[in-house]
Amino acid sequence: MRVMVIVKATKNSEANVMPSEQLLAEMGAFNEELMKAGILQGGDGLHPSSRGKRVRFSGGKKSVIDGPFAETKELIAGYWLWQVKSMEEAVAWASRCPDHMPGEESELEIRPVFEAEDFGAEFTPELREKEEKLREELEKKQKA
Repeated sequence: MRVMVIVKATKNSEANVMPSEQLLAEMGAFNEELMKAGILQGGDGLHPSSRGKRVRFSGGKKSVIDGPFAETKELIAGYWLWQVKSMEEAVAWASRCPDHMPGEESELEIRPVFEAEDFGAEFTPELREKEEKLREELEKKQKA
């Protein structure tokens, strides 16, 4: 199963406080472990919400909202995409993560990624084929 591990934002991440050299080394070593175990599929840190925008959809209209966004506890500072055997395995790996926001209370949120079979009959064979072609094309572009 694939899961997204969401690194929740904190006051420091929103203030653009950069990690120490030691923390960067610890996180790099953790990422290497994930890679060697065949778990890591991708991931990155995100700039603070002050550099972001939101596109809101309401009543058929779209509007753009500039950051920063107020509720730090609802913001994301980064993410990983992992391939694991179970949610329990994901929790075990997340529990091994270095303290990525030292000096602050922080959280990792783990959420399963939808797979094609999760969508049921509405995801017709034709739609599945189109989706698979898009994924293949994306993989080729990423390798190039």
